[in-house]
Amino acid sequence: MDIEQCLATIDLLCGRDFPEQRGRTDRGSAGPGYHMAELAASHGLRAGDGAEREATADDFRAWMELVADRLNGRLGQAEHLGLVTLGVRIARGEEIPEPWARLSHVVRDVYVWSPQRRDRWVALGVADLDDSDEVHLLVAVTDTDPP
Repeated sequence: MDIEQCLATIDLLCGRDFPEQRGRTDRGSAGPGYHMAELAASHGLRAGDGAEREATADDFRAWMELVADRLNGRLGQAEHLGLVTLGVRIARGEEIPEPWARLSHVVRDVYVWSPQRRDRWVALGVADLDDSDEVHLLVAVTDTDPP
C-alpha cells in the first residue's frame, strides 16, 4: 500500500468520465454517475481468523487516516458519514443510488469530501463488514449526493 499510488488513483477517477452502463473497469467498477476502486486489499482473510482480520482492518483504517489527511490538504476538510442507516433504509424498500447502496453493504462509515471546488464527491472507507471477503480500502467518486 502506497499513499502516492492511492492519491494517483483518486486523481485518475476524479478526472474520468462516468460510463453510461454499469460494469467493471481497470480500477474496479463504475456506472452512471460513479467510479469505485479498491486502493488496497488484504490477502487470505476470507473466513479466516477473526482476530487477524480485526488487526488487519485496524491497519487499513490507519492507512485510510493517512490518505484522508493528504486529501484534506487537497480537497478541504472531510466530513465523517455513517452508512449503517442506509442498510436499514434499503431493507425498508427505499431506493438508494449507487455507489452509496454498494458502500453501505460493505463499509460502516466513510470520509466524504464535498464538491466545493469540483463537481464530484469523494468517499473513502474500509470495507470489512463481509467476513467472507477480504478487507479493502475503497474509494468512490460520484456526482450523486449522499442520501
